[in-house]
Amino acid sequence: MENPKKKKKTSQNPEAKFQFELNSCSKAKDLRGAISLYDDAVLNNTRLNQHHFNALLYLCSNSVADDLLKTTALDYGFRAFRHMSSLGVVPNEASVTAVARLAAAKGDADYAFELVKGMGKYNNATPRLRTYDPALFCFCEMLDADKAYEVEEHMNGVGVSLEEAELAALLKVSARSGRADKVYEYLHNLRSCVRCVSESTAVVVEEWFCGAKASEVGEVEFDVGQVKEGVLRNGGGWHGQGWIGKGDWAVNRTSVGADGHCCCCGEQLVCVDIDDSETEKFAGSVAGLALEREVKANFSEFQAWLEKHDAYEAIVDGANVGLYKQNFADGGFGISQCSLIVL
Repeated sequence: MENPKKKKKTSQNPEAKFQFELNSCSKAKDLRGAISLYDDAVLNNTRLNQHHFNALLYLCSNSVADDLLKTTALDYGFRAFRHMSSLGVVPNEASVTAVARLAAAKGDADYAFELVKGMGKYNNATPRLRTYDPALFCFCEMLDADKAYEVEEHMNGVGVSLEEAELAALLKVSARSGRADKVYEYLHNLRSCVRCVSESTAVVVEEWFCGAKASEVGEVEFDVGQVKEGVLRNGGGWHGQGWIGKGDWAVNRTSVGADGHCCCCGEQLVCVDIDDSETEKFAGSVAGLALEREVKANFSEFQAWLEKHDAYEAIVDGANVGLYKQNFADGGFGISQCSLIVL
């Protein structure tokens, strides 16, 4: 008697079969095979869903880098998206990202950006960094700085943060467009967000400081005291006063010694503290934790006391200082330790 467990599975329905074969083409990066499957599915009136279209769109968007496949990928990619819309299949973030990449490959950055801006009409479709990249990079490559800034502004509006690649692209288009104010802004964004940049980003920075425009910008007359105050307020990392000084920049690549000295100019590197806004945010976080864990009335009274006595630059935690290293048999609260710290 035949074991029912060994029975072969019944044949798949057309939709599932199409999905399986399409996934195989996607894994193999076989665009032509996927197109053939798609044409057959359309001819046979196979019911297509979002996953089907996304798989095809993804394959098309990844094939535009191949010169032999680019034209076909663009043709079928846009055709599939129009077909998707005509069937009432709602795109998601992956759908929009794929079509935006197709638009950028075609050089149509405006359409790529319009796709992202129009995502609000789709349920549960929230743009991500990768969704904006096609439009942003395309505008930057076209040296359309104003449109690139518009994309950045839209990203900021929905809470999408720039990373090194995006900042480097914006820095490059700003430098080549002679937008010194934006160059200054993106340099400090790199400083605060990236810290250690890649080789390609370093080249962009070097190109700016070696260029003629960099030597032309800057204030000859400036308030030294105000600059020092700005450095202090911003934690020692930068002054925030814009370009000061004028003339050619000395551009060299160097390294830092184990003792913190620059091997090129010999200057001693110093620690950079957090700036005013970061300090305020940190203080707010600490206060929030304290209110959760301590008696609220007591901490509120302490905050009120601090506001009245804000002339103090430091407060000594006597309990921790006095009991420091006193956890032994004859140990106790060391008033002398507190006195030493205060002095």
